[in-house]
Amino acid sequence: MDGLQAIPEWEGVLAARDGGAAPPMGGLGALFAPLLAPPLAADGCLVIGRLAQTLDGRIATASGSSQWIGGEGDILHTHRLRALCDAVVVGAGTIRHDDPRLTTRECIGPDPVRVVLDTERRLSAEYRVFREGPPTLLLAAGDAPGGDRLGIAEVVRLPRDPAHGGLSVPAILTALAARGLRRIFVEGGGVTVSRFLAAGCLDRLHVTVAPVLLGSGIPAFTLPEAARIADGLRFAWTVHALPPDVLFDIALDRVRPGVCR
Repeated sequence: MDGLQAIPEWEGVLAARDGGAAPPMGGLGALFAPLLAPPLAADGCLVIGRLAQTLDGRIATASGSSQWIGGEGDILHTHRLRALCDAVVVGAGTIRHDDPRLTTRECIGPDPVRVVLDTERRLSAEYRVFREGPPTLLLAAGDAPGGDRLGIAEVVRLPRDPAHGGLSVPAILTALAARGLRRIFVEGGGVTVSRFLAAGCLDRLHVTVAPVLLGSGIPAFTLPEAARIADGLRFAWTVHALPPDVLFDIALDRVRPGVCR
């Protein structure tokens, strides 16, 4: 990894993180500049989703194994996204399968606040995000059992989404914005990113495609069934080399898939 080395271009992006300077031109500056722009949505948040998938659209094997689909370049990119955002959001399944730390240990930059979505409060305090590291929030349904803390994490109660399951995504963003967390990185897993997409709450989407074929496993996106190709969501993208993978930077601008309307 070269993320901990002094890289002037990345240092220029970090300098622009809090509005103190303009991002550098080209390269990393061009890739990350859209994430450093002022939020346009009414909730005051800029939300980026991210997934790493195989060429055939899988983010894990059927048993849940997902480390590592992307190569070193994708891992570094993920840590840089964490460093640029105020909060990193993951679902309970990601915590259960990967036990991630969700820090920026592979690059220079600040750690984000870690946000875990666990609607039913089924996670225990054994996982690393609840035992050590930067501040952590556990978001759960208002009627879920348990107290106000889980290890080092503060528990925040939110309403459920009666239509799609899980927590209300707009309520998640409102709660984070109220804490000054406005640049939000939805890191995974696929169900969590899909719920933000279905709710029309993603401004940007980064999808890394690795040169891997599984032929089976967990799909990257889970949305209601589309009857016609025309019902799918079409968009423009910018392609970036992320050796040995390819990164697709997609401007969604809070569009909601037609099958979710």
